[in-house]
Amino acid sequence: MYIGAHVSTNGGVDKAPSNGVQLGCEAIQVFTKNQMQWRAKPLTPSEVDAYKNEFKKSGIQVAVSHDSYLINLGSPEEAKLHQSLVSFEDEVERCEQLGIPFLVFHPGSHVGSGEKAGLATIAASLNQVLEKKRGYRTQLLLETTAGQGSNLGYRFEQLRSIIDLVDEKHRLGVCLDTCHVFAAGYEIRTEEGWPSERPVRRAVKG
Repeated sequence: MYIGAHVSTNGGVDKAPSNGVQLGCEAIQVFTKNQMQWRAKPLTPSEVDAYKNEFKKSGIQVAVSHDSYLINLGSPEEAKLHQSLVSFEDEVERCEQLGIPFLVFHPGSHVGSGEKAGLATIAASLNQVLEKKRGYRTQLLLETTAGQGSNLGYRFEQLRSIIDLVDEKHRLGVCLDTCHVFAAGYEIRTEEGWPSERPVRRAVKG
């Protein structure tokens, strides 16, 4: 187990490792681009080399990236889904260039199309991305969510449904956000609460 934090990449992604060292991190999470914008300049070879050199010097054990908050791989709107796919593919590309082994992402939202349709769209999106990025080493991690609005991924069964529909399952994993899991209704504060107890939905702000 490694202890770490999400660290700033202000001034360039190569600044992340030293920022992690200053915080005493063994692991770091980063955004490889502005998380609130669709487009980003491609990484240059010098930026990639600088990050890899700084990471190697830092002694940090592992880095994880989180994708843009704008991406919705479950959107029922063709234009927005296409925009999300293009952006997500770029996120995978950037991780692969930097040698970041894990990309954490929110599964997506059905935006009124319904849970079943939303889960199917997310899985289809992932199949498309994985096909385009065949041979890439970066593993995609579905993050558990709190269940606001039409967001999916707040039930373990939903994550299982997505994984079941993805062809290359070995290229997927799960990021367990304990704050989100608790907000979604899973009682994880006590040992007694851990057994296979169905979650009770709580009101969630945000």
